[in-house]
Amino acid sequence: MERTLFEHAAVRYQNMVYRIALHYFGNSQDAEDAVQEVFLRLYTAEKSFESPEHLRRWLIRVTVNVCRDVLRSPWRRRRVSLEELPEEPVFDQPEQAALYREIMALPEKYRTVLNLFYYEELSVKEIGELLGLRTSAVTTRLHRARARLKEQLGEVWQDE
Repeated sequence: MERTLFEHAAVRYQNMVYRIALHYFGNSQDAEDAVQEVFLRLYTAEKSFESPEHLRRWLIRVTVNVCRDVLRSPWRRRRVSLEELPEEPVFDQPEQAALYREIMALPEKYRTVLNLFYYEELSVKEIGELLGLRTSAVTTRLHRARARLKEQLGEVWQDE
């Protein structure tokens, strides 16, 4: 579809498409996703429309189809509301929860290497490849992260 025609259609029909999707889903996040999908399909459509009414009817049909597809999706049936999820993971021991909170208080660059090394069990070399760092930089970040944790927790840590 030609860019100017697409922009005109998007401005003219976006509220209509949004209202239909909102009616189906009952929440604005899913409705916004559906609007994006509908207008992506319009943009990539190799179809010419006879009139504005023909375009309007096509958009309504595509919106309904997109909404139904999403509602039938197996991913949709398995999801859990964010309100139902706990703020932080549930741990077996209180010490694990305390350690988690301290790790989350570290700067992101330290949290990332700790998570990849200890929880995902990646080697220093693999972490370096994933993050685009030299192995010496990964080792340094691990050392500094452990030192900060030791200082924050006030415990004696034994590195392996």
